[in-house]
Amino acid sequence: MFKPSRVPRVFAVPPGTDFPRALVEGLRRRSDDHPPETLARVQLVVNTRRMARRVRELFDQGPACLLPRLSLVTDLGESVDLAQTPPAIPALRRRLELTQLIAKLLEQQPDLAARSSLFDLSDSLAALIDEMQGEGVSPDAIRQLDVSDMSGHWARAQAFIGIADHFIDSGPDALDAQARQRRVVENLIDRWQVAPPQHPVILAGSTGSRGTTLMLMEAVARLPQGALILPGYDFDQPDHVWQVLEDALTSEDHPQFRFRKLMTRLELRPGQIEKWTDNPAPSPTRNRLISLALRPAPITDAWMSEGPQLTDLDGATKDLTLIEAQSPRAEALAIALRLREAAETGQTAALITPDRMLTRQVSAALDRWNILPDDSAGLPLQLSPPGRFLRHVAGLFTRQLECEALLTLLKHPLCHDGGDRGAHLLHTRDLEMDLRRHGPPFTDSASLTAFAIRKEVPEGWMRWLTTQFCNQHVTGEQPLSDWVTRLRNLAEAISVGSQGDAGTLWDKNAGQKALSVLTALEEEAQHGGPMTAHDFADLLGALLAGEEVRDRDAPHPHIMIWGTLEARVQGADLLILGGLNEGSWPEAAAPDPWLNRQMRDKAGLLLPERRIGLSAHDFQQAIGAPEVWLTRATRSDDAETVPSRWLNRMTNLLQGLPGQGGRDALSAMRARGQQWLRWSEQLEVAPRIEPAARPSPRPPVAARPRRLSVTEIKRLIRDPYSVYAKHVLRLRPLDPLVQAPDALLRGIVIHEILEHFVKDSVLDSALLTRENFLKRAKTLLDQYVAWPTARKLWLARLERIADDFLNAETVRRGDGGPVAFEAAMKLVLSPLDFTIAGRADRIDRNSRGALRIVDYKTGTPPTESQQAKFDKQLLIEAAMAEQGAIEGIDPLPVAEAVFVGMGGTYKEVAAPLSKEPPDKVLAELKELISAYLEPDQGFTARRMLHKDTDIGDYDHLARFGEWDRTDETTPVVLK
Repeated sequence: MFKPSRVPRVFAVPPGTDFPRALVEGLRRRSDDHPPETLARVQLVVNTRRMARRVRELFDQGPACLLPRLSLVTDLGESVDLAQTPPAIPALRRRLELTQLIAKLLEQQPDLAARSSLFDLSDSLAALIDEMQGEGVSPDAIRQLDVSDMSGHWARAQAFIGIADHFIDSGPDALDAQARQRRVVENLIDRWQVAPPQHPVILAGSTGSRGTTLMLMEAVARLPQGALILPGYDFDQPDHVWQVLEDALTSEDHPQFRFRKLMTRLELRPGQIEKWTDNPAPSPTRNRLISLALRPAPITDAWMSEGPQLTDLDGATKDLTLIEAQSPRAEALAIALRLREAAETGQTAALITPDRMLTRQVSAALDRWNILPDDSAGLPLQLSPPGRFLRHVAGLFTRQLECEALLTLLKHPLCHDGGDRGAHLLHTRDLEMDLRRHGPPFTDSASLTAFAIRKEVPEGWMRWLTTQFCNQHVTGEQPLSDWVTRLRNLAEAISVGSQGDAGTLWDKNAGQKALSVLTALEEEAQHGGPMTAHDFADLLGALLAGEEVRDRDAPHPHIMIWGTLEARVQGADLLILGGLNEGSWPEAAAPDPWLNRQMRDKAGLLLPERRIGLSAHDFQQAIGAPEVWLTRATRSDDAETVPSRWLNRMTNLLQGLPGQGGRDALSAMRARGQQWLRWSEQLEVAPRIEPAARPSPRPPVAARPRRLSVTEIKRLIRDPYSVYAKHVLRLRPLDPLVQAPDALLRGIVIHEILEHFVKDSVLDSALLTRENFLKRAKTLLDQYVAWPTARKLWLARLERIADDFLNAETVRRGDGGPVAFEAAMKLVLSPLDFTIAGRADRIDRNSRGALRIVDYKTGTPPTESQQAKFDKQLLIEAAMAEQGAIEGIDPLPVAEAVFVGMGGTYKEVAAPLSKEPPDKVLAELKELISAYLEPDQGFTARRMLHKDTDIGDYDHLARFGEWDRTDETTPVVLK
C-alpha cells in the first residue's frame, strides 16, 4: 500500500475535517488500484471504541469491500502477550489500598490535609502512579528530585511517594492497567525489532499525549509498511513556529505541541508530514486565521507581521456566529433555539462543551419542543435514582435518624415499590404531618410507635418502618466487607417494602450499573480495611460519581450533545462550541497535592498544561467545521466571566486587522449572534400581570374572632392581616420538618429552667445559688435539647448571666415571693362579649399584698415606649389582674410588671404602669377591639411593623413584595 521510504511515514488531516470519514476515504483510494484483499491485510489501529464504531459505520455505508482488521491501541499485542502478561490489578483494589495508606498518613500528620479529603488524595495519588507507569518514570526519579529550596510540604509529599514505591514498582505479577499496557507495548516493539510485520499497520487518530502511546506511534511509523495519521494537523503553521514548540514549559498548552514532540522523536521536519487525502479543509482561510491566533505566547508579535498577509477574512468568518449572552440561561436558550431550527430543517447539529451545567440547561430548553438530544455523556450514576437511593441509605449509618432523612427515603420512587405503594405514600403523608406537629428532632421507635397509635397504621408497615430505619446509626469502625453487606441488605429491604414482593432497585440501566459497582466493591472489600460510617459513605459517593449511565429512549437522530472526546470522532453540519469561558473551556488545571509543576518537569511527567493543550487542539479542530457557533455567557453567578483564551485571541486578532475587514467580520459575527439572542428573548417574554394591591379585607362581623390571646394584641396592632388569616381563614403555618435549636425552643427551655429553679428555691431558700441554678439548667437542657452544640452554647450564656439573675432574684425575694407559675388569665370585655386570654409566666405578691407580674424574655425585651404603643402584653395582664382575671387569685392591685431579659445579657424592663394605668389600658383595649368589630374596619396587612425587614407568617398570602408600606390599602368587603 505504501512506497518504500527512508523516513518514518506520517500523514495528517487538517483541522475541521471529519477525521473518520477522511480516514476511510483515504484507505479506499489507496486500495482502488490493488486487489480486493489488499484492504483486508491492513491492520488499522485507532485510539477509542467510539472511533472504531464510527469507522465501521462508514465502511458499512458502502460500497461493499473487505474490511481492514480494526483494533484499539489498548488491544494491540494482547493476542500474543496474553499468556505472558498477567491481567491488570483492578483499579478499585489499588484505590482501596492507597486509601488505607493515606489514612495512616493523615493520622500521623493531621496538619497535612482534612480527613474529608481522604478519597480525593487517594484518587490523585492513584492518578500520579498511573501517570508514572504510563510515562515510564521510576520511583527513583521522584526520590532524586532536589526539593531543598522548596516548602516543607513538597518534601513531605516526596517522602510519602517513596513509601508508596511498592505500588508503583509492584513486580511482573501485580501490574496496574497502565504498567501492564506499557509492558505489552514494550514486548510488541521488541518482537517487531526481530520480525517486523510486512502488512500495512496504520495507527490513526492519536496525538501521542501519553508516553506509552507515543512510544507505540514511534514504533509503528518505523515499520516497513507502518504509517501514522494525525488528526487536526496545522499545515499553515510556519517552520519557525514549530521550532519554538520545543520547550514544554512554555508550549505545553499549544494545540500542536504534541505533534512537535512526535516529530522530534521521529527526526522529521514539518514539511515531511503529508496530507492523507487531497480533499481540502472545509474552510482553509479560517484555518489560517485560527493558526495565527493560536501562536505560542512568546511569538504573538507575529500578528504584526503575518496579520496583514491574511486575506478573505469575510469568507473565513461568514459561517461563524458569536453569541455573547448576558447569562448562562440566555446562552442555553439561544443554543436550544438554533438546535430546534436544525431539527426542523434536517440539519445535523451538535453542541460541544465540557460544561455539564450548560448541557443540562440546553436539554431542559429543548424539552419545551419535545426534542430529546442524543447526549453522549449520559447522567452521573450518583444522580440517577439508584445512585441517590444508595447514598441516602448509606447516610443512615452516619448519624441519628432525622425526620428529613427518613422522609427523603420514604418518598423516594425506589422505596417500597415492591407492592401497595399507594398505601405506603398515604402513610408517609400522615407520618410527615405527625412529625411536623409532634417531632421529635431525631426519630426513634418510641415516637414512631406513638404515631402508629394515633393514626392506627397497619402493623406490617409499622414493623417494616421501625426495623429498617431505626437504630441504623453505627459508631466506630467496621471492615469494608461488613459495610457493603449491610448497605446491600438494607437497600434491598427498604426497596422491597412491607409486602415482601420484589423491588425494582436493580432494574434498568442505572440499577444494573449501581449493582455492578456494589458487586465490584464486594469482591475487593478485603483490600479496604476497617473504616467509619462517614468514610464508607464518602467512598460510595466517590465510586458512584465516577460512573455514568445512559438510559435514554429514542433521542433525536440529528441533535447531539458531545463532550470534546466525542467531537474528535464525529462529524456534523453545525457545531456549537458552548461555554467558551476560562475555567469552563479550557477547564482549570486540577491542583496536584503531590508534585508541583517544576518537580513534574524534572521528573519527566506531564505538566498541568497538558489538558489545556488537548482542549486547545479540540477547539482548533472543531472551529474549522463548515458552520460553527461560538457561545459564552458574559456573567455567571452575578460575576463577570473571562472569555476563553482562544476566543479572546481570535477576537483580538480580528479587531487589530481593520485594513483587511477584520473588525467588520467580527461585527458581523456578533450581529448574527445578537439576532438569535433577540429571538430567544422573545421566548421569555411574559404578559404583564398587574401587581396585587395592599390587602385590607373586611370579613363579616360574625366571622371575626371573638377571642384573642394577650400576645396577639400586639399582632392586631402591628399586622392585623395575620389575625385575619389565622382566625377568620383559620390558616396555620406548617411546622418545619427539619427541627433546629431555634429561638422558639430556646424560649421554651429557658422558661422551664427558670420555673423549676424558682419553684425549688421557694421551698428552700438555700437552693438560691449559682451552683444549683446551673445544675438545674444542665439537667433540663439535656432533657429538652437534642443538639450537643446548642446545649453547650445555651449553658454558656446562662453561666454568663447567672450572677446578675441571682442578685436580682434575691432583691425580689426581699419584697415578697412567687405565688403562681404559668397562671391562666381570662377576661370578658363587656359589653363587647369578647374574651382576652393569656398565661403569665410568674405572679409574685409583695410584702404589701400587691402583685408583681414577671415575664421572661429570651430575646430583647420591649422598651417602655414600645410597650406604651404596641407591645402591651404586661400592661394588659396588669389590667386583667386588677379585674380578677387570674385563675385562683382575687382582684388585687398590681404594683409592678417587669420583663426579665435572659438573652446575651441580663436585663430588666419595667412596664410603664404609672404612665399607662390599668383603667386607661383597659379602655384603649376595648376601643381597639370595638373598632375591629365594626363592618367597615379592614384587617390591613403589615399596618405598623417595627421594621420593613420583619417577616410575617402570612406575608406570602398577602403577596407582600408586589406592594410595600407606601401603598394605599384596598379594602375588600367579604361575604
